[in-house]
Amino acid sequence: MKTGPNRPLLIGVTGGIGSGKSTVCRIFESLGVPVYLADERAKWLTGHDAILKADIIRLLGSDAYTPTGQYNRSWVAAQVFGQPELLGQLNALIHPRVYADTETWVRSHAEFAYLIKEAALLRAAGDGNSLNKLVVIHAPPELRVQRIRKRDPHRSEEEIRNIISRQVSDEERLAMANYVIENDETRMLIPQVLRLHEEFVGMSGLDLTD
Repeated sequence: MKTGPNRPLLIGVTGGIGSGKSTVCRIFESLGVPVYLADERAKWLTGHDAILKADIIRLLGSDAYTPTGQYNRSWVAAQVFGQPELLGQLNALIHPRVYADTETWVRSHAEFAYLIKEAALLRAAGDGNSLNKLVVIHAPPELRVQRIRKRDPHRSEEEIRNIISRQVSDEERLAMANYVIENDETRMLIPQVLRLHEEFVGMSGLDLTD
């Protein structure tokens, strides 16, 4: 799936916990589309990006990292819990580094027609970001709870519902969406992804026979 020297389209994929983002992204990957996992990269950067590490230590202190230099995630979470201003300051450090990392990754995949960026939290395409389109994966809350309990049996239903309540609402996500994939187990996922794949390739001007 190759294109010319133009920047590939960057398609955001988001959805609430248990919606099936990872499954959808695996289908895109099976079609040969590279996927950038923003949340995983953010975790990696907090432990390996020297600039980011220095900024976090300046904000939170040296306890933000263990004596061996590992990001002390549980300690940091405890510091920002119930402190929205401090959490906002931390995110203001992490997000620009993820954005820069994304841009480097996009440039390194310039031969592709389009790329996928997956994250739990994404803004509407063009809203201060480099996304061309945003795909929202949607599933009913009850089904999402069932899925999470199946994969994480140690989590209680109350804990899962609390997580869902703290995330962006379905209404907010759907309002930002350019496309919606319904993952409610009444509609097949693969045909929905294939339709989007063909549309994104067409938007890029790529000949599918290349």
